[in-house]
Amino acid sequence: MNKPLLTMSLIAAMTAAPAFAQSDEPAADPAADVAEGAVVNADVPELDMGEDPNTPKPSGPRTYTQDGFDDWVLRCLEVPEGTDVCQMYQLLKDEAGSSVAEVNIFKIKDGGQAVAGGTFIVPLETLLPQKLTITVDGGGARRYDYSFCSQIGCYARVGLTNEDINRFKAGAVAQVSIVPAIAPDKKVTVEMSLKGFTAAYKAASFIQQ
Repeated sequence: MNKPLLTMSLIAAMTAAPAFAQSDEPAADPAADVAEGAVVNADVPELDMGEDPNTPKPSGPRTYTQDGFDDWVLRCLEVPEGTDVCQMYQLLKDEAGSSVAEVNIFKIKDGGQAVAGGTFIVPLETLLPQKLTITVDGGGARRYDYSFCSQIGCYARVGLTNEDINRFKAGAVAQVSIVPAIAPDKKVTVEMSLKGFTAAYKAASFIQQ
């Protein structure tokens, strides 16, 4: 079955070779000197070996969660040839147990005043000009702008100073407030538990700014 390829390879080699003195003897059959099943050097094209349609394809780097930080968990991204990247996560619910917002917090390396960053995701029906408000144990409030919205919700990407982090470490609960677009005269406030914050923050990864 391999003889057509073998013959073409030999023809190519012969045409590339220099001319020799002609002889009256009949030319030998080059293929006669090649043993059956012999290995011949030749470029083999890349071959498609097929696939099983029932085998799920990987969707990207693997993610997983780590528990053991009281009301916080670590959400981690597996890095095959390095250290996995983990950030803090908490789902914020109202008194009825309905999900209202979620928060991710990560440490920042060389971020200037911001030693950490937080991403708060709130419903699309939020009145954006009223900003996101955070207080700790009923103390002084900090307000943050929203950055953008997607199909998932609206995002506030906040910078956290050492003072902010220390307040979270020393506090019991933070209050996160948003204003609904359909009720601009009202405020929706959910609690962000700070139980386990210190341990989770210590275990979280640094992100290069």
